[in-house]
Amino acid sequence: MPVWQPAYIGLGSNLHQPREQVERAFTELARLPRSTALVRSRYYLSQPLGRLDQPHFVNAAAGLLTQLSAPELLQALRAIEAAFGRPQRRERWGPRVIDLDLLSFAHERRTAAELTLPHPGIPERNFVLYPLADIAPDLELPGLGRVAELRERIGSAGITVLDSDGDRERS
Repeated sequence: MPVWQPAYIGLGSNLHQPREQVERAFTELARLPRSTALVRSRYYLSQPLGRLDQPHFVNAAAGLLTQLSAPELLQALRAIEAAFGRPQRRERWGPRVIDLDLLSFAHERRTAAELTLPHPGIPERNFVLYPLADIAPDLELPGLGRVAELRERIGSAGITVLDSDGDRERS
């Protein structure tokens, strides 16, 4: 009998009504085979990484339990991206209708051309750490540290929580 494993996914979009794209992606994650979606973060508005001549991103994170292997889950995430119209060849840090990153899978460490776990960019990306801390602050990322501690080190420059209407939350 397959074992249920925890997995965490980063979601982001800055094209074609980004918040709606992220919401659609949450729906698709909940439909993954042999998986159950458990938690989702708040939405965040963040400045783009790399090219600044593009719209801001809406980012979030999802936590699920799955019986899929890490490569099977990655393949399912790529299929969702393709269904949203994301091209297979992508501009690094460019605009995108949806981006689904497998951030962590069952405390697994893996370094391969197609999949590195935990995702190597996590410690430098507050747009990943803030949503992930909403749902898994005590998650220990092998070789990187605890999510809440990583979030505190990176700071909140360029990232804002969105309220339920999609506006920036007021302090």
